[in-house]
Amino acid sequence: MSTSKRFLGITVMSPFFQNEGVERTLDNIAARAGATAVAANTSVTAPANEGEGSFQPPDDAGASVRLFDRPLWGKQALWLRSSPGHQANLNYFAESPYKPRAADDLTEKEGHVIGDFIRAAKARGLKVYIQTGATQPPGLRDEDTPRLPDSRIPQGRMANVGSAASPAIRAWNRAWVRDIFAAYPQVDGIRPDWPEYPCYTLDEAFQDFGAPVATWANEHGFDFARIQREVGQFYRYLHGGLANADLLDFASADRGKFTIARLLNQFPGVSEWFRLKAALSTDLLRDWRAAISAFGGPDKELAANAFMPPFSHLTGLDFHAAGDCCASIAPKLYTMHWSLIIKFWGDLLLAKNPGLDERLLVRALVNLLDLADEPVDAVIDDYGYPEPDEPHPIPNGPQARKIEQALAAAGGRTPIYALVHGYGPVDDFRRRLQLVADSPAHGVWINRYGYLSDEKLDVIREVWS
Repeated sequence: MSTSKRFLGITVMSPFFQNEGVERTLDNIAARAGATAVAANTSVTAPANEGEGSFQPPDDAGASVRLFDRPLWGKQALWLRSSPGHQANLNYFAESPYKPRAADDLTEKEGHVIGDFIRAAKARGLKVYIQTGATQPPGLRDEDTPRLPDSRIPQGRMANVGSAASPAIRAWNRAWVRDIFAAYPQVDGIRPDWPEYPCYTLDEAFQDFGAPVATWANEHGFDFARIQREVGQFYRYLHGGLANADLLDFASADRGKFTIARLLNQFPGVSEWFRLKAALSTDLLRDWRAAISAFGGPDKELAANAFMPPFSHLTGLDFHAAGDCCASIAPKLYTMHWSLIIKFWGDLLLAKNPGLDERLLVRALVNLLDLADEPVDAVIDDYGYPEPDEPHPIPNGPQARKIEQALAAAGGRTPIYALVHGYGPVDDFRRRLQLVADSPAHGVWINRYGYLSDEKLDVIREVWS
């Protein structure tokens, strides 16, 4: 199909247009790559001493080996301190226990660049979005942090998300949306990231059994006690009861399809847990939609990020239901993270279940998550985070299938813009972008500008137009 008029968005974080300048950055994004939309954050940064602020690129729970293609202050990886791009209106946050970060000297010196970028992008005819966390207020409290079935807080999470059911987080979201549109009224919409429960580590996959979810579930007709009991049994089984015999069906050519259906019938609490997660994610997105309409207007867009199938079944993102309130959904083709999930899950399951056949375990995980076309013969260390110059070990077939599954799940209710990550060598980036161009997806988002060398910008123009 022709790709000449399809949506093409690129996310760009403020340090890059602080470094390169607003107009040069937009020349690269719009003129050179041919983007029709951009997404930006609302903070500004400056270099920091080692150990201060945050290390960029993100370390992804200590597993990332990423380097930026486009250096910041002369470096491909560095410590940055961050400040708000504007002075928030504290009156908006009166009903929220969470308060925005205070503006400071960096805000005063550099904060204007966010508005400068938005105005310049709009002047070029680009759509502009603010990207922010769906459940990530500053200073997340323990009472709003997701819990495991035994009420513990998961350790080593890759995504520091809050409880989707927390009234405090919902109050923060509404205030934050109001503040965004007051500060940046020209933006076309907001892109909340992780409006679901991420599953990078196995503990993250077993979120959320905290008090806010218990209350929400019971108010919405779910048998939370049964869900917690059966999912808790499932969690303990994976942490000491898993045997090679259990993996055989999942490692087979049909990927254990009948066995999965049988087990969900046998353990209705687990099946109900998936339904609960989907209902909760949809309710969260409705709350975002209501806030955007109230403070931005009905024409401002809710454009959600999401996990691809079948991860989305575990995280809770319901494409069909979300289509009621989302102007678009961008499911992630983050193939380096899919490979990392095999490493994270595989290492833990092998450690907790002595005697498992490692190759059988890897084959079962890859099959269950549909990350290969044929059963694989591999060990855990064949997966993990690819080096910057290393192709991502996920072939085209699974990626194409996931796009088609997301489109089928959405059922035409909202456009699906596949979200491709710029990280990786040029030829592999071209491969991953080309398969989206050849797919029936309505468009593409590319994350992020910092991983897009000049050569990759030229690849985008070549592949997409």
